[in-house]
Amino acid sequence: MAVGLDGSPESLAAADWGAREALRRDLPLRLVQVWEWQPYAHAPLVGMDAPRLWSEHQPRDAAAKLRNRYPDLDVTADHFTGPPSEVLCDVAAESELLAIGSAGVGGLAGFLIGSVALATVAHIEQPVVLVRGGTTADDDHLPTVDGQPPLAMAFRPVVLGLDLSRPSDDVIRFACETAALRGAPLRVVHGWNPPVYFAYGVAVDPSWQADMGAQESDALRTALRPWREKYPGIDVIEHSVVGRPAHHLVEAGGDAGLLVIGRRSHRSGAKYPHIGHVAHAVLHHCPAPVAVVPHT
Repeated sequence: MAVGLDGSPESLAAADWGAREALRRDLPLRLVQVWEWQPYAHAPLVGMDAPRLWSEHQPRDAAAKLRNRYPDLDVTADHFTGPPSEVLCDVAAESELLAIGSAGVGGLAGFLIGSVALATVAHIEQPVVLVRGGTTADDDHLPTVDGQPPLAMAFRPVVLGLDLSRPSDDVIRFACETAALRGAPLRVVHGWNPPVYFAYGVAVDPSWQADMGAQESDALRTALRPWREKYPGIDVIEHSVVGRPAHHLVEAGGDAGLLVIGRRSHRSGAKYPHIGHVAHAVLHHCPAPVAVVPHT
């Protein structure tokens, strides 16, 4: 398990999230800080080495705090020089999972996805989780009742966005394993839209939409049947809904512990890969941590 640090509150929240996830997965945690050297036209000024020195100390300081907070966790800290997104992708290639921070601005504006985070998500070939600033261990669990401590409450559900036109075993497996490790329910959201002629008001038998809805629900149930058999201990809840998938996923992510979506892999070597409009909308607006799982 790896975490990309830059000293921001968001990356420190990602480090704490990564520590908890590493313990659940019985993995060591690797903290990585990347310093990108900037050329200067003039001779270096006094004190210009301070940011680099701070960057070198930051992962060690964060690791010490996490060891104190989670004494059973194996934590290491590394410092690299180079383009941050490239280094993080290389680090992720040696890890099961990478976590990075994502800044929040709240309200309808959504969340800020920095250029490093966006480039990493677009290029990485391993699962990556974006964690919002302010996320804490309490947010993994349902709201407290009857005065119980937050960590005594059950885990919030894991939400999976599933595209039935190209369902990926890698994405579904990741969501199932994550739910199983937490003992959390798995909510599967499949968004679909009627044929385009509905939008143009063409007279159609009203029962057609109901029939299409039933067909989509049956298709979702069929796609999940083998996964229910592989993970019998998971409570799988299916949602086949009409409308924009991103809208329904952001809404479902409001009370989720983690939202899982897929992204088509770019192994073909595209110079400027993109993450897709659904993933882009979810990353900018979902309040829960978001896991993006590349797939072919």
